Amino acid sequence: MTNQKATNVTWHDGDITYKDRYNRLGQKGVTLWFTGLSGSGKSTVTVALEKALFKLGKMSYRLDGDNIRSGINKNLGFSPEDRTENIRRIGEISKLYCDTGIIALSSFISPYRADRDQARKLHEDGGYSFIEVHVDCTLAEAEKRDPKGLYKKARAGEIKNFTGIDAPYEAPLNAEITICTDKMTLEQEIETILNYLQEHRYLMA
Repeated sequence: MTNQKATNVTWHDGDITYKDRYNRLGQKGVTLWFTGLSGSGKSTVTVALEKALFKLGKMSYRLDGDNIRSGINKNLGFSPEDRTENIRRIGEISKLYCDTGIIALSSFISPYRADRDQARKLHEDGGYSFIEVHVDCTLAEAEKRDPKGLYKKARAGEIKNFTGIDAPYEAPLNAEITICTDKMTLEQEIETILNYLQEHRYLMA
């Protein structure tokens, strides 16, 4: 991965602001950043949430870890440096969705607090909203589910730098929303998130 940086670059503002787009769409652009162990249920929750928002007439878009690594981030591995770059890029993409007025559902293990904090800062510096959603689940339960068979491979030494096994996961300290997927039903999880969005007027009429 190259360290070359762009030079002589200037952001070009348009005549339509993000507030104009929010008013047109009848919703506020916001990033919901879902973080948790592999197998904690992040993808399951975001798929169900996207469907629930669609039924409410709200536009959202899922940014899922495997999907992103199949395209824009396919050149990145799972070293700490590549994980940081992975999250940096997703933070930038999520911010662009916020600018358009779309609700970004960003679903990534994102194991390091510093990387998640940087994604938050990126949003806040631009005047955009960032909501951290901790998809909480015990390692034992996540490993029991193991929907992709990754924990089994990690335990066998076939996968290196696997979060929760030989790489750390730093749980959020002050997440805006916490859902415990080993204790709550999917319906309860979606209700919790929607209630938060409604109470904070992200789903304004």
